[in-house]
Amino acid sequence: MADVFVFEPPHEGLKDSYRSLIHELDERGEPLIPFPLGFPNADFPGFLRRLAACSRGEGIPPGYVAHSTYWLARGGEVLGVSNLRHVLTEKARRDGGNIGFGVRPSARRQGVATELLRRTLAAAQRMGIPAAWLTCDRRNEASRRTILRNGGIFVSEELIPERGSVVQRYRIDLAVSGAAPRELPAPPGDPASAVS
Repeated sequence: MADVFVFEPPHEGLKDSYRSLIHELDERGEPLIPFPLGFPNADFPGFLRRLAACSRGEGIPPGYVAHSTYWLARGGEVLGVSNLRHVLTEKARRDGGNIGFGVRPSARRQGVATELLRRTLAAAQRMGIPAAWLTCDRRNEASRRTILRNGGIFVSEELIPERGSVVQRYRIDLAVSGAAPRELPAPPGDPASAVS
């Protein structure tokens, strides 16, 4: 039987695989996206507590909002990480959106990003988010294609001087989109599982 994707909150069991994903990105000189990949994790239980607190909106710096982090794994290996902002600030709507995601370089071009985003959209839908906003650098063709494959509708683009690049904005309507099916169960420990 082929290994299947598992979409779940971060946990101790895949600690080494998670760290190797970060190492792969670092070795290639790639940015750590989504941003929680940059959180210190030497104290892994403390790292997990921090992520859980963030999902409850606790201990978040000014200007940030509650957000949940997820892993997409297969065969005991973390292949991708996503982060879902529960609400948007004006700054995040302009550059960041509701969802950020990243895939281990060795797992790219295998449908991982598409599945990771699809599952994260389902989590957003369970939280009652009516539409997800996503942004990507105009030069990031892989992210653009992933967003479009999940029902993204191009809304606008803008030069963001502090990034030195043009950011494209996409919207995915979750109430009507087939991209985020309701039948996906909430992962254990997912704050969205409490939403009816």
